[in-house]
Amino acid sequence: MENNILINNLRNEIGKKVIGQKNMIDKILIGVLTEGHILLEGFPGLAKSLTVNTIADTLGLKFSRIQFTPDLLPSDIIGTEIYNEKTGEFYIKKGPIFANIILADEINRAPAKVQSALLEAMQEKQVTIANETFSLERPFIVLATQNPIEQNGTYPLPEAQQDRFLMKVKVEYPTKEEERDFLNLITGENDFDDIKISTILKKEDLDNLKSQVKKVYIDEKLKEYILNIIFKTREKSQYILCGASPRASIALVKASKANAFLEGRDFVMPEDIKKVIYDVLRHRILLSYEAEANEKTVEEIIMEIIETVELP
Repeated sequence: MENNILINNLRNEIGKKVIGQKNMIDKILIGVLTEGHILLEGFPGLAKSLTVNTIADTLGLKFSRIQFTPDLLPSDIIGTEIYNEKTGEFYIKKGPIFANIILADEINRAPAKVQSALLEAMQEKQVTIANETFSLERPFIVLATQNPIEQNGTYPLPEAQQDRFLMKVKVEYPTKEEERDFLNLITGENDFDDIKISTILKKEDLDNLKSQVKKVYIDEKLKEYILNIIFKTREKSQYILCGASPRASIALVKASKANAFLEGRDFVMPEDIKKVIYDVLRHRILLSYEAEANEKTVEEIIMEIIETVELP
């Protein structure tokens, strides 16, 4: 009951600035509860950055925003070694990556070297500066955004780096009612920037919630169901060039348990798996040329796989 109250308070506080976008908010919260990185893909103006900023404020964790551009260098992110003329010695100046929540804005604008530096931080929870390795403070979560239609000056994320993201969430347009509410909020008498967001969870509260998520029960039959889906993506198919990696199985279990927790349950149901499966798999299945020629989307492929795998 206490956990439910904390989650509801968290959602209510986020709702002070973010109208609608329940799916995006819940998926980011799943990332926070499992310490998994989230890739947010959507058109400009859909409150991706605003949502990340607001959630970071409610968690009271150290937050850092990095605007990715083609001229960005790895040292701009992780830090660099600087020479001090007064002392005649070198010292390490740490970069913005040394935070708990990182907003990697327009991540696909970063060149390969920068993406590689970020990859080490995401996977190893550490960075290397001038042959010296520094561990990153936990929790460490990267929430990245990208525009699906803009291609000029962008560098598509390699499959190996996309696989490091727990989920790839497609951010949709709000409903007419939601946009009306947001319009009234922005253009009302009160200044939107003056809206204060309170810290709902302390670090110890978040650690407690994360431990509760790990204790959420998932039946062995549901684990078998997840494995059957993942192995189905690896079967020889005219539409799938490369199936999901073992990380997908792990991600599905973690995300399903966190979704059940957000729903107020201590056990996983098939509906929890179905609610997160598209976000977990859409960036882990590589489509063939035949799929593109037949205008098959990865979501359609995932739907077909779900329909062929029998529920326990």
